[in-house]
Amino acid sequence: MPAASSSLDPGDLPRQLPNREALNSLLQQEFPEASGELSPIRGGRKAAEMRLSKVDPARYARSRNHLEGMVTGLSPYIRHGVLSLAEVRDAVFRRIRHRDEGGKLINELGWRDFWQRMWLELGDAIAEDQEEYKTGHPASSYSRELPQDVRDGCTGLACMDGFREQLVTTGWLHNHARMWLAAYVVHWRRVHWRAGADWFLEHLLDGDPASNHLSWQWVASCFSHKPYFFNRDNLER
Repeated sequence: MPAASSSLDPGDLPRQLPNREALNSLLQQEFPEASGELSPIRGGRKAAEMRLSKVDPARYARSRNHLEGMVTGLSPYIRHGVLSLAEVRDAVFRRIRHRDEGGKLINELGWRDFWQRMWLELGDAIAEDQEEYKTGHPASSYSRELPQDVRDGCTGLACMDGFREQLVTTGWLHNHARMWLAAYVVHWRRVHWRAGADWFLEHLLDGDPASNHLSWQWVASCFSHKPYFFNRDNLER
């Protein structure tokens, strides 16, 4: 899609709008080449606090690995600094009766902190292969361009096309859907992880270079001891 253009200087864009519908109308008017509707994910501190109040750590631990399971929906707010990791951690501890109930969720917060610390250590190098591929194929054999059918959601695979649709329309994907889509792009289509990682960052509302790039490298085996694969059973759980 060509870059969107606007007749307004960024400094002239309104800062106060009555509602999301007005914002949507303004964006469609000023950026007519940009397709799609506003994501259903609402921004702001009030929305973040509402999501945080609904988090059930025990249910999250039981069902988080299933696409229809419990997710917190907090990642966009953490990504943009609306909520801090410490704030979420403290809320989890207040809500549980036993520490084991919050272990899975606290562990995920720890992973996010880990990615950020790796970014601090590696800097811009997170955009480069950290290690050699463990797939039996050299890095040079992976295409640097994302296939158009993947970008357009026309692969013919209902699951992958569905994941792509959710990605571009909502700006969010379940963690397992991200892993499966990444594995498909890297291992089945033989595309370099960076092409997929950059594509994700075009759409993810919670996307940041640290967790995004290093997670793609983990799938590709450039930041892990083996490549990540999935099968039909994984998808149907």
